[in-house]
Amino acid sequence: MGHRKPTVENFIATAEGVIVRATNFLSDNHPLPVHTEFLRRAARRSQRKSRTKVFTTNYDRCYEEAGRQGRYVVVDGFSHTVPPTFDAIHFTYETVRRVNDTEALEPIPNAFHLYKLHGSLDWQRQDSGEITKWTQGGKPVLIYPRNSKYELAFEQPYLEMISAFQSAMREPDTGLLVVGFGFNDNHLAEPIMSAIRSNLSLKVVVVSPGLAPWDNGQGQQGPGECVTNRYLARVRDLANAGDARISLLNCGFEQMVPLVPDLAAETDLERHVARLRSVGAA
Repeated sequence: MGHRKPTVENFIATAEGVIVRATNFLSDNHPLPVHTEFLRRAARRSQRKSRTKVFTTNYDRCYEEAGRQGRYVVVDGFSHTVPPTFDAIHFTYETVRRVNDTEALEPIPNAFHLYKLHGSLDWQRQDSGEITKWTQGGKPVLIYPRNSKYELAFEQPYLEMISAFQSAMREPDTGLLVVGFGFNDNHLAEPIMSAIRSNLSLKVVVVSPGLAPWDNGQGQQGPGECVTNRYLARVRDLANAGDARISLLNCGFEQMVPLVPDLAAETDLERHVARLRSVGAA
């Protein structure tokens, strides 16, 4: 086996490079209408409500870019220094606006927390062990799809993300919207199932275009993920048994976003940003 080690190492490096290139697709001002609209509907919260928390297993920077385009404050655990450095304490900080130079402070409406459960293209581990952000030339800190994925999820900084995910689902009166996750990662599926069992005030909506039996009209058929995946089968059984906390939507992200309630009116800032972008695109 020793003589095959370089071949395996080269294959792993090549595969990781392909994954990085495939997920590094954003260009300057890349159009992200679905992500932007989702944030507009879900991330703007009144002062009386906690911040929206977005947990993603994707490596790309779609939510960061959509947040930038919509003028959101994206709280992702990194400092506002150069280079931005990860420290989970930043998730506990709040962004507020001072009212008319008085002592009165009010939280801004356009802010959300972003947790990259499997790492991000713009993370890089320094020799000191710290995680910083980078733009070009570094090796990203990612959990690649391999047999060690489960073990890596319990190392830093991933452990902070997983812990926040588990804590969020234990909060009372919490809504969990699961989009495009196939429940194939046990370290994420198990906490979700545990929260469904123990948190009676948890509301869960699972969204995927492959939940139901499908037929592409070309001789290919499938029973659907609610049959082939044991976790989703359990979720379906609970819903069928009358668990009103659970809903399943057989559609994709693009079809789901218009179904998200639009509870907050568009702000003057959002209308202003939209006008500027439309003029710039003209």
